[in-house]
This record gives sequence, C-alpha cells and structure tokens, in this order.
Amino acid sequence: MGVLSDVKKTVALVRKALDNRSAAVHVRREAARLGGHPRSHFRVAVYFADGDVNMYQMRQWYKPLAELARTWPVVVLSRSATGARALMAEDAPPVAFVPTVRDVERFLATQEIRVVLYVNQNTRNFQMFRYGRRWHVFINHGESDKMYMTTNQYKAYDYALVAGQAARDRLSRVLWDYDVTTRTIEIGRPQADHYSGVLPYTPDDRIVVLYAPTWEGDRPSAHYGSILSHGESLVSALLATGRHRVVYRPHPRSGVVSPAYGRAHQRIVAAIAAANAADARAQHVYDNGPELGWQLSSADVAVVDVSAMVYDRLAADKPLLITRPVDPEAVVDTHGYLSDCEWLDASRSAAFVGDIDRVRTDPAAVAKLAHWVHHYFGDTAPGSATRRFHAAIGFLMTEWERWYAASADASSATDGDEDEAELEDGAET
Repeated sequence: MGVLSDVKKTVALVRKALDNRSAAVHVRREAARLGGHPRSHFRVAVYFADGDVNMYQMRQWYKPLAELARTWPVVVLSRSATGARALMAEDAPPVAFVPTVRDVERFLATQEIRVVLYVNQNTRNFQMFRYGRRWHVFINHGESDKMYMTTNQYKAYDYALVAGQAARDRLSRVLWDYDVTTRTIEIGRPQADHYSGVLPYTPDDRIVVLYAPTWEGDRPSAHYGSILSHGESLVSALLATGRHRVVYRPHPRSGVVSPAYGRAHQRIVAAIAAANAADARAQHVYDNGPELGWQLSSADVAVVDVSAMVYDRLAADKPLLITRPVDPEAVVDTHGYLSDCEWLDASRSAAFVGDIDRVRTDPAAVAKLAHWVHHYFGDTAPGSATRRFHAAIGFLMTEWERWYAASADASSATDGDEDEAELEDGAET
C-alpha cells in the first residue's frame, strides 16, 4: 500500500507540474496578445497567490471590483499560472502574471499602487508585505463565524474591511491587543448588491430550496460538510414532495479529501437528474457554475453548512437553516448568529421538510433573522454596501496622499540639511 500511495502521489505531482507549465505558456501568450498594461494606470491591486482550485475566493469580488475600478483602476497580481489562466478566461479585472518576486517588483515599478487587497491568508502574502508606502488590506472571501475569521494573521495587515459589528466583536474576543476601532472598517457585503443572474428554471408555485453544503474539511475542527450526514436525506425528502424545487450547489472541493463524501455528492446529482427525468416540470437544479448570485436571491429557503454561505445568504435577508455538524470536534461559534440560528439536526431527518416550511412564515423566526442581519451587515438596502466599500477605499486613498505628502516633506527637509552640510564642509575646505 505504501508503494502504491507513493506512486499515486508522484503521478499527481507530475500532472500538476505539467499543468502549471502548460498554464504558464498559455498565460504568457495571452498576455502578449492583449499587450502590456498602461504605465502609472492602476491604483488598487488584488494580490492572489492561489491556483485555479481556489478561484471561488476571487469570483465573488469580480462585480464589486468592477464597480470600484470606475473610480480607481484595479489589477490582479496573480502569482500562480493556473490562477492567472482562470482569471484571464473569466470576467475578472485585468491580470498581471507575476510568478516571481522579481516579476512583482518589476510590475510595481511601473504603477502607482496605493492599496493592495487580499482575499485569503495564503502564506505567500508575506512576500507582498515587504513593499511599504501602500496600504495592505484584508478583504477576505466571505463572512463567517469559523475559526479562520479570527486568525492572528489579521495583525499583519494595515486594515481589514469587515462586514459589520459581528466581525468586530469576534475579533475583539479572540485577538490580543488588536484595536478593531482603528484597524477595521465596516462595509457590509458588497456582493449582495450583485445577487442576480439568469434563472435556470421557470418560476412557479414551487418552494425553491437552495442546498449549498461546504466540503468535508481537512481536519476534525473544520468538519462542517453535511453531504454525508444530512444531504442525501434532505434532497430525497424534498424531491419527493412535489411542492419543492431543489437547487443543489456544493462546494467545488467536495470529495477532495474523503472519497465517501464525493460518492454521496454524486448520488445526490444522480437523484436530481432522475427526478427531472420523471417530471420535467420539477426543474430541479444541480448548480456547479462559477457565478453566485441568483441562487441566494431567488431561493425561498436556503439550507447551508457552517461556512461563508451562511452569511452570504444572511446578507440577502431571507430565511435559512444551518446543518448542525455531526463531528463533536467541529468548532462552532457560540457567541454570534450560530448561537441563535435555526439548526437542522441530522437526527431529525424526518422533520427536515417541516422545518423548511416553518422558517418561511413563523413570526419568531422572521424577527430573529432581521435582528441578526442587522448585527452582521448593518444597512442591507440595495447599494448601501457598495457605497461603504467605495468610501473605505476613498478613505485609504486620502490617507495615502497624506502620508505620501508627509514623507515627501520629510525627505525634502533631510535633503536640504544634507545640502547645507555639504556647503559648510566645502566652505571650510
């Protein structure tokens, strides 16, 4: 078994290396075809060191960044060939492929980047931190109460753009000597202003249920995925009612660690296909596309795991249930929304459909939802989050100009002193 495992790992590494090489060739050809970036054009950079497997972290920012670029031009600094290839193929901001530190430095020398945004905690972010005279700002790739949201790595950034008061409370509880008042800026969820898209079904009187489970996780504390514990029972029950339409949107990494988890996912996909074949009017959806928007805004109820999807849906201000993790070692926040949310317990699978119908109309559930929406995102009126996002970047731009002017004045004063000293030395000789 050991030898076989080593062979499989070697084959996987070779395939990855070949894919990276192929992607690098493709990216350089595409960059040459598009031509170089104009000098001194970009003011905001998004630093992305990951490959295509984590593109979901970037995709959710495409539309907010496109809006931002109307005022301050935005470029993505992509360190990975497969990531750059995916970005260039999608509706992303302009891409600069900078695989080496020297490439990063060469590009920065041609631009006036004042703000660098980070969507994740890739260890290679550290390579970008060496460049001063610009703001390094963590914007994350979602809001949640997972332990990832309170990592001490927040301290590495000049600022963090957070969704709302809940994020500040969370950071204050966990991080020592971290001033959330000065180091964080509340912006809500700008992505929620772009929850749109073409529906893959024709709306009718069916209750649309979005089931969006996360992946299985790579350690017990992060075992939040529900496909094995809840998913098959949930989807089977909903497919059988004739009153519901299922939109199944699993995390793209589902099954990468656990083959059993991956097989359960495939069984759900097959069940949806079979239900549609039996009744074409049902129009159940298996959604594995890159765009996330219409799913959150059009579903009457959402069932999600402990993940950023909880808060993506919460930002839509619509009913949702959260699957309770079955692994007792899974870390669940006991202070925020998860302490008061509507749970879906695997042990009560017979009640799944009833729970889904209840949260839509129960006055207590509706009032509870409204409270937590405001606590996490503040004003969720259309356009509010976008305005706050732009205001935050505007503040950073103003601060950049203030610091730049101060440092230039200091430099001039120093240069003047040196010149005077040189003259005095010359006079003495």
